[in-house]
Amino acid sequence: MLLGVIADDFTGASDIANTIAKGLPGQGGLRTVQCLGVPSAAADPEVEAGVIALKSRSIDAAVAVEQSLEALKWLLDQGCEQIVFKYCSTFDSTPAGNIGPVAEALADALAVKGVVVCPAFPGAGRTVYRGHIFVKDRLLDESGLEKHPLNPMTDADIRRWLRLQTTSDVGHVDIATVRSGTSAIEAALRRHGDDNHALVVVDAITDDDLVVIGKAVADHRLVTGGSGIAIGLPANFIARRLAKGQSSASFGVDGPEAILAGSCSGATREQVDLHRNSHPTFAIDVAGVMNGTVTTVDLTSFLLANRGKAPLVYSSGTPDEVQAIQARFGRERVAEALDNLFAETARELIGAGIRRLVVAGGETSGAVVSALDLGTLTIGPEIDPGVPVLLSKGDDPVALALKSGNFGAPDFFTTALERLAGR
Repeated sequence: MLLGVIADDFTGASDIANTIAKGLPGQGGLRTVQCLGVPSAAADPEVEAGVIALKSRSIDAAVAVEQSLEALKWLLDQGCEQIVFKYCSTFDSTPAGNIGPVAEALADALAVKGVVVCPAFPGAGRTVYRGHIFVKDRLLDESGLEKHPLNPMTDADIRRWLRLQTTSDVGHVDIATVRSGTSAIEAALRRHGDDNHALVVVDAITDDDLVVIGKAVADHRLVTGGSGIAIGLPANFIARRLAKGQSSASFGVDGPEAILAGSCSGATREQVDLHRNSHPTFAIDVAGVMNGTVTTVDLTSFLLANRGKAPLVYSSGTPDEVQAIQARFGRERVAEALDNLFAETARELIGAGIRRLVVAGGETSGAVVSALDLGTLTIGPEIDPGVPVLLSKGDDPVALALKSGNFGAPDFFTTALERLAGR
C-alpha cells in the first residue's frame, strides 16, 4: 500500500476514495479500497491506497486522537509512504473540536512540521482564500453552516479556528505563492516548519491549485485537507513508477432498492423535494421517534412495500425546525435516536433482500455502515462529484452510495440508484 487515508466520517471517506481512484484525466488513479474502521487483518497486496473511515467527526478530541493513531499504525504497517488526514471541506468542527488535535497528534507521531491544511474542494464550491473558507461566493460563516446542528461553523478563518484547538501557532501559504509553483510552495512550507509551525493553512481556489500543491507535497509524510487535497497525489506515485494508474472499476448490483436521508442540509432538502414529486416518500416524525410511536417497523414496511419505485424515508427539516426539536428533546438524544433508527432500518432492509442502498448525511451514513458491518468496500465509478459507487465483497454483494448532506445534484437519488445498478 502506497497511500493511506484517515477519514473522520464515512461519506468523507467515500469522497476521498473516489478522488484517489479517479486520479487525473489521462493518468488514472490508484487501486483503492475503503475500510469501515481499522481492519483486523492485513490489506490485499494488490491495493495501492487504503481509506479508513472512522466515525470521529463529532466525538471528544481525546477519543478521536486515539482512534486516529490506531488507524495510522495499521496504515504504516501496510507500508504506506504518505498519510492523509481527511476532514470535511467545510471544516465541520467547534472550538473544542478534534480536527486540530488529531492533525497535531499525527504530525507528532510522524515527527513532521509544516503540514498542509487545505479543506478546499472547488468541484463542490469550497475554496480557501487568505486562510478563509468560502462556500461558493459566501464566507463559510455566512453560508448556512453557521447553523449546523452538530458543528456550527461561526468563523471562516481556519487559522483562528485551529489556534483554539492546537498548541502551536498556525502558518499560512497564500494563493500568490501557490500560483508561483511547486518550488515556491515547498520553500514556504519548509520555512513554516523551521518556525515550528506544525500546521500550515494553504490557499486553493481551483483544481489546478490543488494539483500543484499535490506535487509540492510529494515527499511529505503527512497531508491534511478535504478530498480535493488528494487530486494530485496519485500522479506522484505513478510518476515514480510505483503505480501504473487505472480508471475506477465499472460494476453494479441490480436488485431491490431503498433511500435513507438523515441530513438537514439545503442540498438534501432540495433532493428530497424533487424526489417526492414522483416517488413514494415517508417523512419521519421525529417527535414520534422520541416517544416511541414511530419505529423501525414503520420505515422498513414502507420501503419494502414500495420496492421498484425508488422509495425514500427521510428526516430532513429546516434549521429552525431542527432547533425546535433539539430544544424539546435534547440535541444528543435526538441525534442518537435517529442514528439508531436508520441503522436498524438498514440492517432489516439488507436482511430482507435490499441490494441497492442510497444514504444521505454523514452521521446517518456512519450509523448505517457501522450497523451493516460490510467490511472492505471496493471503489467504483463516480455518481456525482465526491460520491462514488461502493461495492461490498462476498457472494451476495451490496451496492452503496454514501452522500454527504451538501453533495449531489437535485436528481441525485434517482441517478445514484441507476449507477448502483451499473447503468
